[in-house]
Amino acid sequence: MSKEKQFVTEITPQGEDFSRWYIDVIKKAELMDYSPVRGCIVFRPEGFALWENIQSDLDRRFKETGHRNAYFPLFIPESFFQKEKEHVEGFNPELPWVTEAGGEKLEERLAIRPTSETIIGHMYSKWIQSYRDLPVLINQWANVVRWEKRTLPFLRTSEFLWQEGHTAHETEEEARQETMQMLNTYKEFAEEVLAIPVIVGQKTPSERFAGAVDTYSIEAMMKDGRAVQAGTSHYLGDKFAVAFDIKYLDRNNTLQYCHTTSWGVSTRLIGALIMVHGDDRGLALPPKIAPTQVVMIPIGPPKTREQVVGRVDELFAQLKKAGVRVKVDDRSDVSPGWKFNEYEMRGVPIRLELGPRDMENGQAVLVSRISGEKRIIKQDQLLEEVQRMLDEIHADMYNRALQFRSEHFYSVETLDEMKSLLEEKRGFSLAGWCGSDACEKQVKEETGATSRNIPFEPAEKKTKCLCCGEEAQHTVVFARAY
Repeated sequence: MSKEKQFVTEITPQGEDFSRWYIDVIKKAELMDYSPVRGCIVFRPEGFALWENIQSDLDRRFKETGHRNAYFPLFIPESFFQKEKEHVEGFNPELPWVTEAGGEKLEERLAIRPTSETIIGHMYSKWIQSYRDLPVLINQWANVVRWEKRTLPFLRTSEFLWQEGHTAHETEEEARQETMQMLNTYKEFAEEVLAIPVIVGQKTPSERFAGAVDTYSIEAMMKDGRAVQAGTSHYLGDKFAVAFDIKYLDRNNTLQYCHTTSWGVSTRLIGALIMVHGDDRGLALPPKIAPTQVVMIPIGPPKTREQVVGRVDELFAQLKKAGVRVKVDDRSDVSPGWKFNEYEMRGVPIRLELGPRDMENGQAVLVSRISGEKRIIKQDQLLEEVQRMLDEIHADMYNRALQFRSEHFYSVETLDEMKSLLEEKRGFSLAGWCGSDACEKQVKEETGATSRNIPFEPAEKKTKCLCCGEEAQHTVVFARAY
């Protein structure tokens, strides 16, 4: 009994120390471990399975919109970064360099990929000759390195996994349509798969991607009130096309520069879904990406064990054949109570219990990780009931996250009002901004909050800047962020 009690109390309550809770949960659930290299983590199978499920769903969406996967080198010549001034200035502090290889000093330093616009731009200049070669719609699944000073597993690490889409188009209109299409793809994925409500909007100039004309983002609220930028899509104009000589012969036989885009999400989505949905019992995983959707636990005295386990195996086969990610835990040296706690901590959406009395009555018990509801169902309706509960759990998780965001989203008129709110509460602030860098910088310096984006659909339109009181050019979401 003391062992079972210890298992539950090893997780720090969110209200006591949210950061400690986060580390406790991801370690206890065996999602990751620290590597011997500073700022890097090891994805354990449970954590990597989350990424595989995220990758699988997104990859399907990308291919449905005409994109194809390719792979580009990890090493990028230093000269490539010099071609686009804003780009190199934006990434230079985070770049690790390779200066020697094979025992010899390199003639030109090689950067370890922080993002691939430069090397992909170089290749596109070779591949694109005519309007008939356009559009080019390529995505890459890869790892990237940005030498972070402060790290947090999944959310900010020196090396992380992501996808980066890179496309080239004839016209600005087509490129901008691509930019918005992929932004909307990210929004739909976050809400339909991760059960995370997001705020969609445009980044301010100081927060946009280095070298972009316009950057758009989806922003999510964590349970400590902080923001996570959950995905970005960039319209790059012809900046990279000019820098890397990406030209095409148009329909009038005239050379033109392409218009390009890039867009990406990363393994920080794993950190976001943990912080959005988790509670003091541990993880709470959205059913559509949970590595295990249903855990089946046989219960009852030893004399009935063989019969109960036999029936559990039959039901397991039914669910697995239907595509449900299901697991049986028939360990005899661990109590059912221990198992209940373990799988709640691991965030498995549904627990199925089956005992001798259930066998007699042709029924089983389903328990929701989110609501705790116990539902007695008929065994011959198992698949239908499991699918119904999985759908209900997703809707419940999304609605709870949406309600939390609503309760921690504040409308403010002045910087002093925002400062008072952040001292007493957690959450996002909606405020007016005149458009000046000075006022945006003042907000950051005095509150620690940054502009998250200029939402496309704000709850209200602000008329005055929260800092200077001048006419607001934009209504902006501000928040402290990871």
